[in-house]
Amino acid sequence: MMAIACVGIMLSTYALHVEVAKESNKSYQAMCDISSSISCSKVFTSRYGRGFGLIGQLFGEDHFLNQPNSIFGIIFYCIVIILGEAKTLKVAKIQLGLIASSNLMSIYLAYLLYFVLRDFCVICVSTYIVNILLTLLAFKRVSVLQRMVKVKSNAHEPHGVSIALIVIVQHCRHEERCTMAVEPVL
Repeated sequence: MMAIACVGIMLSTYALHVEVAKESNKSYQAMCDISSSISCSKVFTSRYGRGFGLIGQLFGEDHFLNQPNSIFGIIFYCIVIILGEAKTLKVAKIQLGLIASSNLMSIYLAYLLYFVLRDFCVICVSTYIVNILLTLLAFKRVSVLQRMVKVKSNAHEPHGVSIALIVIVQHCRHEERCTMAVEPVL
């Protein structure tokens, strides 16, 4: 999962680079600008490229949260990596929820990309794929941790039959008339 999140960081960092370069030099041509309808710089410098097109409308264009989407992406993927280091089911579920919400944002951004901007952005679509892969890996991680918790709890659970057999064996050891040996089965 860490490797996929690192790909997300690299894609987001490149998106930030393209946006900054395009803002400082209008004639800048990004590698991902293939044609007039396949242009990542067109998407990154649109009003939807900052604060998801929402923060500026709600709080104003100069609000401190109205940052390039790529900055939110870098922060998001770093958090995914940090949460991935914890080996608890609770943290894995939090990570899964965070990643699932990123897919909702990806759907929103894909809608804007296709229907509003009428553009295709290779970097954007790549991040959507990264988010889908992270979701699959996060589901698998939660599933594995749930099984581990279940196995661990079953190992500590006393089994009624085992306890009864242990009692019989202990009783027979103190009584001289027991002739049959009964061993506990765990």
